[in-house]
Amino acid sequence: MPWNDNANPGPWGSPGGGDDRRDPPRGPSGGGPRRPGGPGGPDFNAGFEQLSNRLRDLMGGSGGRPRGQLLAIVGGGLVLAWLASGFYVVQPGEQAIVTTFGAYSRTGAPGPNYHLPAPIEHVEKVAVTKLNNTLVGGSGPDADSPAESQMLTGDEQIIDIDFSVTWRVADAAKFLFATRDPEAALKAVAESAMREVVGKTQLQPIISTGRGAVQQQTAELMQRTLDGWGAGISIVEVQIRSAGPPPEVVGAFREVNNAQQDADSAENEANTYRNRVINEAKGDASRITNAAQGYREQAVREATGEAARFNQIYAEYRRAPGVTRDRLYIETMQRVLQNSNKVVIDAKGATAPIILPPDAFRPKAQTPPPAPAPAAPQQPERKGAQ
Repeated sequence: MPWNDNANPGPWGSPGGGDDRRDPPRGPSGGGPRRPGGPGGPDFNAGFEQLSNRLRDLMGGSGGRPRGQLLAIVGGGLVLAWLASGFYVVQPGEQAIVTTFGAYSRTGAPGPNYHLPAPIEHVEKVAVTKLNNTLVGGSGPDADSPAESQMLTGDEQIIDIDFSVTWRVADAAKFLFATRDPEAALKAVAESAMREVVGKTQLQPIISTGRGAVQQQTAELMQRTLDGWGAGISIVEVQIRSAGPPPEVVGAFREVNNAQQDADSAENEANTYRNRVINEAKGDASRITNAAQGYREQAVREATGEAARFNQIYAEYRRAPGVTRDRLYIETMQRVLQNSNKVVIDAKGATAPIILPPDAFRPKAQTPPPAPAPAAPQQPERKGAQ
């Protein structure tokens, strides 16, 4: 039997109310839709009709606002909200790039600004004072990427270099539009520049005292390359974090280093000996030169004095020739005989001078008495001699 047959009570019992199933629906007070258990089951048509009446009142039915006025208010509010979305604020240290349908339009200054709302114009803010850091050769303090860090030096040695690049945005518009991925481009330029500089440098300066020059040359080469691209990036610093041989050749590298240190030590010793010998030779040469100069001065001064003395004697000789000759003779004989071992006595009336040996005026030394001669040994007496 059908479920809406009022003759049969059905699963919800006997129907309450009138017998006509077309009677208007009754609510708790006689009106409204029926609940399950009432005659005819739920009335969905009545619910739809009630919802339609409420929507009709809202959209301008009897007693409500006109439909056009409400639509204008709602549309106006949406337009105002859309226009208000174009206000934006640029913080100090930022540049705002405004694009119109994806193409660069202008750069917004710090402070409040306005642009046409999306999708007409779009704003992207870029920090231009923030220092950014890009690592090459590894993504962490202990990580290593051999493909990026292993390079060939000028003396054909393999070196493992990890370094970082500190940079900032110099021109936000160029930074956004010159390259598709600015940070990836910067990392590629950094690796290329470092390989070029290392390829022109010996291994020893890179791992010892030449790091500063390598860092400076790399930064300059990177800046020239990025400026040629118009990337809008300014390189602040390139810092080498670690530089050394690859782990596979550390042992051989240490042996080479030890041999190099021994060679340097031997070279230093040879240089020390050379410097000592050269300094001694220079000292001897200077001493001989000074002695020669002193002898020259002495000879010149003595000759000058003898010449002056001769001139004085000559002047006296011209005044008294005889007296001068006698004085010269006496002075000459005095110089000759003052060291002689002979004594000359010039007696008056003697035909020749008497020459005595110098020992004649010396006291004779007393000689000791001669020692007695030793006694002859006694011969033994022969027995039976007569």
